[in-house]
Amino acid sequence: MSEHTIRGRVAVVGVGETTYYRRGESPDPEFVLVLKAVLNACEDAGIDSRTIDGFCSYSNDRNMPARLANALGLPELRYSVMQWGSGGGGAAAAIGNAAAAVTAGYADCVVAYRGLAQGQYGRFGSGARTNAVSGPPAFTVPYGVMSPAQIYAMRTTRLYHDHDISPDTLKAVAMAAYHHAQRNPRAVMQGRPLDAETYDQARWITEPFRLYDCCLENDGAAAVIVMSADRARDVTDLPVYPLSIQQGGPHRSGATVHNEPDYVTSSFKTTAPRLYAQAGVGPGDVDVVQSYENFTGAVVMSLIEHGLCTYESANEVLTFDNLIAPDGGLPLNTSGGNLAECYMHGLGLQIEAIRQIRGTSTNQVPGASVALANAGPMVEVASTALYGTEEALG
Repeated sequence: MSEHTIRGRVAVVGVGETTYYRRGESPDPEFVLVLKAVLNACEDAGIDSRTIDGFCSYSNDRNMPARLANALGLPELRYSVMQWGSGGGGAAAAIGNAAAAVTAGYADCVVAYRGLAQGQYGRFGSGARTNAVSGPPAFTVPYGVMSPAQIYAMRTTRLYHDHDISPDTLKAVAMAAYHHAQRNPRAVMQGRPLDAETYDQARWITEPFRLYDCCLENDGAAAVIVMSADRARDVTDLPVYPLSIQQGGPHRSGATVHNEPDYVTSSFKTTAPRLYAQAGVGPGDVDVVQSYENFTGAVVMSLIEHGLCTYESANEVLTFDNLIAPDGGLPLNTSGGNLAECYMHGLGLQIEAIRQIRGTSTNQVPGASVALANAGPMVEVASTALYGTEEALG
């Protein structure tokens, strides 16, 4: 094994989530939500919270590690890392940064976390509300491109045009997420199934996205605890091994005026080959997929760029029956994902991948030994993790 790898050297030992609330409905402030998620992850791992000595987050999370360390009574804070910007593109990267810290010996027990209280700090999905703009928004806001949905709708329209992707393919992604949410008690959309007619009759948000193509807006927090593989075996009977975690973006990724040389991309074309090479597995080894849905068009691009289908086969592979657990050939977003479980900026999808490897998902894929979870498609810096069982280490 190359010395430049996390494969076999670290493990996830605990995951924790708060109750997931609709936007604005959390009774707790954001900082308290993060503390609750971290403590739940510690309980899941069976460790004292004072074992933690490092924190990683992303997307400019407001909950500062030093404050978390003080509130948790940590004897020492050894590691504190943030991936800036790129929205949910850092969900896998934050766990990767935690794994890198443990591998390098910078810290022994690192938490990757994300907290959101949109009722406290404002909506993610709304357009700009200001009388003046500067910097990158000055190239888009005056011309009506103000919200994430509008920004990414243009890329999906080009996907339709350049590669003959059918709107029914996006519909299948949405319906699979809602189908899985009905069996997940954590899901905000449990009890609200989605059928084809309801999808087709839903209002446009911005073409080609209808209501159910768009992620939720929620309050809550989530956390993942990473330790060395050796320590993990002493802590838990269900260690989950990150086989590889990669982050990055292609040439001119996130160009301000939407003039990237490759416009129809979810930003994984350069990172996916490195992901599989470090993990020692290929697309054919992946048993279950958690693919970040800011919008359904991004999922289609992500699955293609990770080699799980092609532009030519996407309409045939990405069908409702093929995307649902336990019997589909490509089980997708088995918690309900950002569309129907909760929008916790993608960290919930990483946790669902970990649950699949543990064998504890509410929509378990039998015998799942390798799970892929990508984060933040179409952003400047995206990331993907591959998780596996001890057997998958070979």
